[in-house]
Amino acid sequence: MELEIQTQGERTIILPRGEIDFHSSPRLREQMLSVLDSGRDLLVDMSEVSFIDSSAIASLVEGLQHARNKGRELALASIQETPMKVLQLTRLDNVFPIHESINACLKN
Repeated sequence: MELEIQTQGERTIILPRGEIDFHSSPRLREQMLSVLDSGRDLLVDMSEVSFIDSSAIASLVEGLQHARNKGRELALASIQETPMKVLQLTRLDNVFPIHESINACLKN
């Protein structure tokens, strides 16, 4: 997995590329928590993520909890079909703020 990090106003965007699995999810977790600790809202652009496993889910949930504890927002955007199925199976599609596209989210 590769990670690209961008800043848009008061929000940081993390763009992971590839699969988020047991080996790569700790890196995503670390980056998410770092952004949230800096006092910024976070958007995870999932447009280039082809696969997530249970460790990715755990990292995302931890990030969401951390965001809420810090009074920040963590949202997901542009989720591909396979990762969305995992979120739906775990019913996390009803827990995370999810935006259909990153552009729609950035307009808010």
